[in-house]
Amino acid sequence: MISAFDLFKIGIGPSSSHTIGPMVAARRFRERVAGLPGAVRITAEIFGSLAWTGRGHGTDTAIFLGLLGHAPASVDPDRVAFYVGSLAETGDLGLPGLAFDCARDLLFNLAEVLPRHTNGMRFRAYGGGGGLLDEVVCYSVGGGFVEDAGEATLAALDAIAVPFPFESGADLLRLCAESGLSIAQVQMANERALRSQAEIDSGLDAIRDAMLACIARGLRMDGVLPGGLKVRRRAKRLHTTLEANRLSNSRPAHEIMDWISLFALAVNEENAAGGRIVTAPTNGAAGIVPAVLRYIVDFCPGWCEARGRDYLLTAAAIGGLIKRRASISGAEVGCQGEVGSASAMAAAGLAAILGGHAPQVANAAEIAMEHHLGMTCDPIGGLVQIPCIERNAFGANKAVAAASLALHGDGVHFVSLDQVIETMRQTGYDMQDKYKETSRGGLAVNVAAC
Repeated sequence: MISAFDLFKIGIGPSSSHTIGPMVAARRFRERVAGLPGAVRITAEIFGSLAWTGRGHGTDTAIFLGLLGHAPASVDPDRVAFYVGSLAETGDLGLPGLAFDCARDLLFNLAEVLPRHTNGMRFRAYGGGGGLLDEVVCYSVGGGFVEDAGEATLAALDAIAVPFPFESGADLLRLCAESGLSIAQVQMANERALRSQAEIDSGLDAIRDAMLACIARGLRMDGVLPGGLKVRRRAKRLHTTLEANRLSNSRPAHEIMDWISLFALAVNEENAAGGRIVTAPTNGAAGIVPAVLRYIVDFCPGWCEARGRDYLLTAAAIGGLIKRRASISGAEVGCQGEVGSASAMAAAGLAAILGGHAPQVANAAEIAMEHHLGMTCDPIGGLVQIPCIERNAFGANKAVAAASLALHGDGVHFVSLDQVIETMRQTGYDMQDKYKETSRGGLAVNVAAC
């Protein structure tokens, strides 16, 4: 059982694995050592992909925030610079006797990769004589999930008894056929093993509202994104153009694609700027599920809150399968695991909302994933900007196309959802490491970063 609330986490940009995960890990370590007798100093060391692209992904800032006690869902994005500046100036973590020197105590280990995962972290606490008092090794495994050494998130989730357990797409389709329930209803029934109906409804509505609010803010904001590439925001300008065209007598049929692209651009520009984001299932792919959601709200008849919940539940069921059977982490399998997964989730959700039965919904997810196979993660300058922002626009449009194709069929298809997920996993395993969120291959080395 992977809950919708595991996959959809409210946080800040620019990365779920490199920002949200490290913030969670640092905050956990702070709580662990609070009041530790004799502790006077904390250090944090990051490895692999976290070290190689950490500055561009805001990993240093995230760790500072976590050590200060901030959580991704509640930290004020507009106050981040103040919090970090104060820590750099004073070294005060707000814990008696403990200090942290931002320049000295955060170490970027560019030479070593920890054995379990490329996104490794090591936190240490020292006494007054320099002796090691405590140490934690943990990993940010994608989508904001953090695992300690020896801990398995999925094993913990498997311990939860649910009425409709499923390990594969075939299991899910069988359950739907036997029970007469939709994929959203199966996921909802399982969610009730964890939370009350009222908690589920209010939680899903909060996720929906955060996604739509992110789009709305992205449409208002202008200027240059941080990080040094000097990438200008485009969403506000494109929105102005599309609104002006509403009064035109000559509008191209493909304009709907521009609206879908616009919604995705708005989210991922906010993500790149460190704004409030929902992992869907990651930050790097956070624009796709919200963009298709906004497309449903604005352009598909019959919108209501219940449809929004069904959309998110269906997407979560598909995203949970992908995480369980392959990966949603760009550092593990490349961007096919992030944008490909998000596109599959959005396609499934849209197909369900438009009346598709379970086999058609699974077909929509399969089509969307199939046409992202092999996509590398090669951010220029280690920033979640180029090509990440535009990839979300394309992923959202592919999701709509996949849902449409699936709904024109009967759900019977040559390639199954399980087969395409396994293919994605194998492709990621075979992919060279330099194409997995390291900025050491692809566009990251063939396009100047300044």
